[in-house]
Amino acid sequence: MKYEDFHDKYGDPLEISSDDTVEYLEDIFHFHFNNSPYWIKLRKKHNIDVKLIFNGSFEDTIERIFNSNIPIGDNELRINWLEFLPRGYKGRIRFYQSSGTTGPRSFCHWDYEYVKALTKYLRDSLDRIYRLNDVYNESHQMRALLHGPYGWYQEEMSELVWSYGGVLYFIATETESLKRVLEKEGIQGAMKFLEPLVKYSQRVLEKDKINLTRTAVQLLDIFVPYRENLEIIMLSGTRTTLDVLKRYQKEFEDSTFIPLYGHFAFGDAIGIYTEKEIRYYPNYPFTVILPLVLEDGRYRIAKYGERGYTGIIIARPEILVVKIENELITRSPPKKPFRWDGFANPRREII
Repeated sequence: MKYEDFHDKYGDPLEISSDDTVEYLEDIFHFHFNNSPYWIKLRKKHNIDVKLIFNGSFEDTIERIFNSNIPIGDNELRINWLEFLPRGYKGRIRFYQSSGTTGPRSFCHWDYEYVKALTKYLRDSLDRIYRLNDVYNESHQMRALLHGPYGWYQEEMSELVWSYGGVLYFIATETESLKRVLEKEGIQGAMKFLEPLVKYSQRVLEKDKINLTRTAVQLLDIFVPYRENLEIIMLSGTRTTLDVLKRYQKEFEDSTFIPLYGHFAFGDAIGIYTEKEIRYYPNYPFTVILPLVLEDGRYRIAKYGERGYTGIIIARPEILVVKIENELITRSPPKKPFRWDGFANPRREII
């Protein structure tokens, strides 16, 4: 399936049903199991019949995927990333690397058409949940200051800001080096490492009326003197908890906080905070994320409110990845405008 075929067939990215997701996943699995070197080898090795996997309800199908010798190991995208690109694939491909904060860097490729599809999901979600289209328009321009790594993050956020007719400042930080400094020298060393970022951010804030930022919780203090201009604050990272949001909402009482969950292989998932938790909803059907519980040697989807390992299915024309990550998440029910399940409280730890 090509991206244009997907848009013609499914239309609104927020109206994807569970049946739509199963149908889409089956098409993508068939394509990659016949065209991508890694999946061709796996199909032959384990004699996998895709038709037998996609037989039943959405939950049955997802559980069958994770119990069919399909999930990849941690090293596959570190060593064999080229084998996940379909033979003869025609598209505008770019390889991105992971941040390196949780282990050796991995590689994953994106078609530029996916960046556009992801931007549409983000834009539609932000407009329906947080009314960004009412905040930014021809008479009030978005002026954004972003902190983060080069690569997918910069591409995605640039497209998103431009979709609103906005302008942006991008001040990069190298997360793997920051982690090493933090481990060796502690918080003082980390703050010294970040001095250039802080300095350039302050220069921008002094000169321009920044009204939207995406940053880390640890850097929010930079914006306190300029908080009267800030309308939107986007935060990502596992330190973005409900307690942290509530604390900073008192500091930035005129700002709207938007939590995001970022991943180098699929981009951002939109966050919605309730009275009890922050829930994240990925861009179905390209990205399916559900908590998995191991019972009697088999994985099952967690019940609502139950925690489990992070099961990820990344299914796009240019790449298929099925992975179980060593991160705990809680299963959350659908919440408008999303018709699918979300996840909450991500924590990297051992069950």
